[in-house]
Amino acid sequence: MSDLEGKVAIVTGATGGIGKDIVARLAEQKIILVLAARRQDALEELAYALKDKTRVLALKCDVTERSDLEALVEKTLSEFSNIDILINAAGVSSQYPFWEQPLDDIEKVMRTNYYSYVMLSRLVVEQMKRKNRGHIVNITSGSVMVEPPPRNFIVYTSLKVALRAFAKGLFWEMRDFGIKVTSIFPGVTRTPLTGKLKNISEERLMEPEAVADAVLFALKQPENTCPLELAVINQKTPWTKPVIPFKQEHPREEKLRIKN
Repeated sequence: MSDLEGKVAIVTGATGGIGKDIVARLAEQKIILVLAARRQDALEELAYALKDKTRVLALKCDVTERSDLEALVEKTLSEFSNIDILINAAGVSSQYPFWEQPLDDIEKVMRTNYYSYVMLSRLVVEQMKRKNRGHIVNITSGSVMVEPPPRNFIVYTSLKVALRAFAKGLFWEMRDFGIKVTSIFPGVTRTPLTGKLKNISEERLMEPEAVADAVLFALKQPENTCPLELAVINQKTPWTKPVIPFKQEHPREEKLRIKN
């Protein structure tokens, strides 16, 4: 029996990209899964695929909306009376020179990649504190280790840097209550996001399973051990030049590059 079996985990961005692979790894451990994403059809398909492995609750959720996040937590507690693990994996990216970046894109990136992580952490942490246990895992970005932030990604990366700082502060506040906080820094990963980029060589793309394995590693550590930050970077990543070329096309009908 896995030490994780029977624990309850909320996973945002559950139906695509890195989030979907995390869900698969957690299901193997028989963790009870609460899947959160925007597309009901994708949620139902994933829940059906996992039904023979573990208990699954699929909840449609727009993480940019506070009411949806509150409903996600309330429904999870109503169904399972507990939240042991929160994995914030929802994310979007908008790649533009800053002077060309649409205002709607900036707002969407801010609300998805930072606001939702902070707000959902706030909503679950009181329940974790009462039980004196819990683990919050944030899928951040390897770009936080690049200085200055990569061109075309300054809004995206600056928010990830802020998220890294938030998670470190949250760890120090919550560790005396048995709550762990871990940040995962993935390099450029093969997801629907990177699948739309041009001139990215195959050797620079990691598989999302590698990131999911890092999440599982963090969750499996002893009670008195917390991996605060884990970087999972492709061995072929060039640090002396941008991994993603400066100029990319941005079709009008798909301004936001959605990872999940």
